[in-house]
Amino acid sequence: MKKLLIIDFGSSKTPAIETMVYEFADYLTVPFEETNDTTAIDFDGVILSGAPILITEQNLSHYLERLNWIKSTEKPVLGICFGHQILGLLYHAYPARMKDCRTMNEIEQFAECPILNRLPQIFEMQEDHCESISIPEEFVLVANSDECINEVMQHEKKSLYGVQFHPEVSGNYGAIIFENFIQLC
Repeated sequence: MKKLLIIDFGSSKTPAIETMVYEFADYLTVPFEETNDTTAIDFDGVILSGAPILITEQNLSHYLERLNWIKSTEKPVLGICFGHQILGLLYHAYPARMKDCRTMNEIEQFAECPILNRLPQIFEMQEDHCESISIPEEFVLVANSDECINEVMQHEKKSLYGVQFHPEVSGNYGAIIFENFIQLC
């Protein structure tokens, strides 16, 4: 069975991530403050949780320095909400404020992406954010919505994926995203 590392940035939704991956993989959840560049060595993949942190109002250098190892990992990484944003910031994305989006929202997929296999072109996911990021260097935009330009992104060459929404609280379509990600690990 695959082993996943869930890096928890303090999200109230982290238990829902654990519930989603429990069916498909063994996992260990580690608070961000307890991680370093060797934390992921014994795992097949990494999930970066959401967080109650506003990227436009915080100095994020501590997060970026501690997570810089992601840029050289060969392991698949899935960033969710804050995890998506921090993944993008590692690759020089720009943060931006936007209007609050805290409901189910239609996401439109317009490029192939392995974590979206078996999902329709337009699908609904739960949003819970008021910020977004630009498309980072070395990443391709995969899906957007009327609310947010960068809903799903993937690295051009590595297995790095980011979703702005919360698949862990989005029902069956969210479960498919986790299953697809774990198959990549």
